[in-house]
Amino acid sequence: MRFRSFIIAYALVLAILLFADRRPHPSSEDRYSHIVDLTSTTIAGNETKTPQTEIVAPGALIPGTWGAGEIPAERLIAPLVVMDLNVAPPAQISLDDIAAWESKNGAIPQGSVVAIRRRASGHASAELPIASDAAKFLMDARYTTGFAMENRPDLASDRTLARQIALHGNYVIESTAQLTTLPASGSLIIVAPAKGKSGSASQVRVLAMVK
Repeated sequence: MRFRSFIIAYALVLAILLFADRRPHPSSEDRYSHIVDLTSTTIAGNETKTPQTEIVAPGALIPGTWGAGEIPAERLIAPLVVMDLNVAPPAQISLDDIAAWESKNGAIPQGSVVAIRRRASGHASAELPIASDAAKFLMDARYTTGFAMENRPDLASDRTLARQIALHGNYVIESTAQLTTLPASGSLIIVAPAKGKSGSASQVRVLAMVK
């Protein structure tokens, strides 16, 4: 029931944003053209089950930090940056990849959620798809609020990085869908976990407003 109420609240926020966006603007640069649902679902026959996309909150990595439903609301609506993962080993975003992305698209907006997508088919590694030094750069220099991934990485594979993610108040969204439909920059992400949920991973609804 709480999850449904929280989704309704976010739907109202989204409606307000869309309504405001339809008012006359001196420029069309900040307008969003459509919404993409990044929530993954499991389909069995003709039945669509509960969304399987989950958020791993800081509290799941370091007890005593924010649980899923305790993450401040302002950190759940953020600019969305999408980076392409080179599937050739090592299949991780590096500092060089970030530099190349910024050279092409401009500096990553502060407070962004960084999504990592695979442009080619291949086995999804259990490791985090971003190198430790690259993730720390994003958190320290670009003040990211979270990371979105298509797979379910084993966060325990790099406990030092997992701890840094939690200490920076960042969260990890696992099993996101439709990242290949998004532009590299310019979108806005809305993450809606169940309010009051604490501890381990929690199912979540994720939407992207695309320019």
